[in-house]
Amino acid sequence: MENRHASETNGVADEYLNMCIKSKHNNLCREDSEEASNKLTCIERAYSTILSELGEDVDREGLLRTPLRAAKAMQFLTKGYKETTEDVLNGAIFDENHEEMVIVKDIDLFSLCEHHLVPFFGKAHIAYLPNKKVVGLSKLARIVEIYSRRLQVQERLTKQIASAITEALEPAGVAVVIEAAGVKIHQYEPEIDFNFNDTNTSIGGPLDRSISTVEMSNCKVMNRLIGALILNMAAPVSRDSRCDIL
Repeated sequence: MENRHASETNGVADEYLNMCIKSKHNNLCREDSEEASNKLTCIERAYSTILSELGEDVDREGLLRTPLRAAKAMQFLTKGYKETTEDVLNGAIFDENHEEMVIVKDIDLFSLCEHHLVPFFGKAHIAYLPNKKVVGLSKLARIVEIYSRRLQVQERLTKQIASAITEALEPAGVAVVIEAAGVKIHQYEPEIDFNFNDTNTSIGGPLDRSISTVEMSNCKVMNRLIGALILNMAAPVSRDSRCDIL
């Protein structure tokens, strides 16, 4: 039984490695098969210990492969630690004399809160004002994925996305809005509820270009993105836990 399970674990690790190698975006393929297998085994054993300490029978049918599945899931949900913006962009930055705001809305995101390892999920919206450089629009969603596939807090996630875009494109301005719902665990109460939060960050110097041509200007998300960029024209504003102006 134990030998069969070990063989199964190695087989899963090999399959996982092959999946990484086939994916040009996943840097887990840099690990060799033995190292990947050892890491997966260690995480699997840790989950098995957790289940046992919770009072579960890890040998019952429904839980036989749960530690392995959980280990694979956690590796996937934190794969952003193995990825960089440079890997994702892969040179897809183009010189373009485009002076209108570029907006990408409703980018799906899913992350784990670093405090309790519970999920939060929602939508990211990105706007940037090009400075002679543009990037493939799909790459913006990949940047969101890199930083959301790490243990996070929503405020830092918002800022990291904006900073990554700024570093890569050096635009005149960047604004990021995240609308997400997360599981909130009360410290002194047994209840678990959903806590809805919005965070936004903008980076950039004074904007001297007209943004009146942006379509859908009556949309709430559009107004928030545009407003975040315009704020860079004003004096520095005070910070709170839900809004950072850099």
